[in-house]
Formats: sequence, C-alpha cells, structure tokens
Amino acid sequence: MGHLDHAAFGLLTPVLSYAMAVIGAALGLRCTVRALGTSGRSRRNWLITAASAIGTGIWTMHFVAMLGFAVRGTDIRYNVPLTVLSLLVAMLVVGAGVFCVGYGFGRDRVTALLVGGLTTGLGVASMHYLGMAALRLHGSVHYDPLLVALSVGIAVVAATAALWAALNIKLPIAVAVASLVMGAAVSSMHYTGMLAVSVQVEPSGGELPGATAMQFIFPLAVGLGSYLFVTSAFVALSPTERERAAYTSAERPAEAVPAAAATAPAARPASTTNVTTNVTTNATA
Repeated sequence: MGHLDHAAFGLLTPVLSYAMAVIGAALGLRCTVRALGTSGRSRRNWLITAASAIGTGIWTMHFVAMLGFAVRGTDIRYNVPLTVLSLLVAMLVVGAGVFCVGYGFGRDRVTALLVGGLTTGLGVASMHYLGMAALRLHGSVHYDPLLVALSVGIAVVAATAALWAALNIKLPIAVAVASLVMGAAVSSMHYTGMLAVSVQVEPSGGELPGATAMQFIFPLAVGLGSYLFVTSAFVALSPTERERAAYTSAERPAEAVPAAAATAPAARPASTTNVTTNVTTNATA
C-alpha cells in the first residue's frame, strides 16, 4: 500500500485551491444574482458566465490541490483528454443546474432549487472523479464507497446552499460570506473524496503515459485562474440594472430642460420694451 501525501508542498496548495474555489463561487453567485434581475438574452449571458465561473473555479480548485498530491513509490501522470473532459463536464452540468434555477425560480422556487442543487452537486462530483480517473501511476487506485458517497452528499448540499444564496442574498457582503462558505464546502468535498482513495503500488520500470502536473495541469490552472480574475473585474465594473435605470432617469430631466426652452416663446428684451413704451407715450402727449 503506497503512502499518500495530500500536501506535498505544505499549506500552499490547500490554501491556493481554497482561494480558487472562493473566487469561482463568488463570481458565479454574483452573476446568478445579476441574471435574476434581467430577462431575455441578458439573463442567458449572465447564466452562462455564472456556469463557466463556478465550473472553472471548482476545476481549478481540484487540480491546484492535486499539484500537492504524491504517492510514495511511483510517479504520477495525467491523461490529457480525460482531464479536459472533466473541465467540460464541470461547466456543462453546473450550467444545467444554474439554468434550472435561473429560469425556473419564478414558477416553483423550491423544486427549481432542489433540482438545480442536485444537478450542480452531481456535476461537481463528476468533475472530481473524472479528474481522478485521469490519474496514471504504477499501481491501482481503490475507493472507500462510504467516503465516496459522503463526498457526493457534501457536493450536493454545498451546491444547493450556494444556489439558495443566489436566490435569497443580494447584498455584496452577504454574497462574499456565502462564497467563503461554499469554498470551504467544495474543499471539504475534495479532501473527503481524497480520503476515500487508497493506492496499491506496483513497482515498474516502464514509462507512464500522459503529462506531468507541471507540464499540463499547472499552465492550464494558471490560465483558468487568470480568466477568473479578469471576469471578476469585468463583473465588478459593469453596472447593475438598478444603476442603469438610475442613470437613465437622471438623464431624462436634463434632456427635458433644453427641449422646454426650445419650445417656449422668446421674451422681448426689457430695454426694447421700455423704449417702445416711452415712444408711444411721447407720441400720444
């Protein structure tokens, strides 16, 4: 049985992975809140951004944490197609849950929340275990079924709680607190799933297929992390619907004043009026 190390670089990978989960959750929740205040194409675009943010944040969290994963007695490689598939699954399945809430909350709020939370949670769990299936090492990987079930349960509860926050919490401070909680829940799900792992090492001199974490995972995680930061800045700087409405209403009085001035009859200058009056008076006299 191989010895597993989940923090080969100390606290660096757990802390950084938690930060990625929090950023993805905050961005996703903020975009969902913005989507619920709009309609039509704007709502769809905000929900797509929310799904990509949550999916990207969770995927980045998982693989940043995996940078610190090591097994004594064997090297580790990652199957590239399966790793990319895990990212796509995270975005698509999480997107299905977010869209369920985004378009169904006005009809049956509770059902939309439960279905969306279940779908999103299963998407998070699917991403995690697809990412683990991409693992290549000298040996075989086994899982504790109870801990696997517990990790899936944590993912579903965390996703449902996050979507509930998106439906009920509007203040930025409250969204930030909810994001911290969701980040902790996602990290707990990840490390619970990792506790379910055991590895039977089978020493071999053969070369492992796939890419190392530094060759593939690290550059991709950096790229997706940059995407999260840039998108966060865009969302923070873009005006809300309320701000746009306030700006539009502030513009209307300013436009009305010149229009009123243009339609009002021109007043005669006071000096001209006085001269005319004096001339008329003198002529009469």
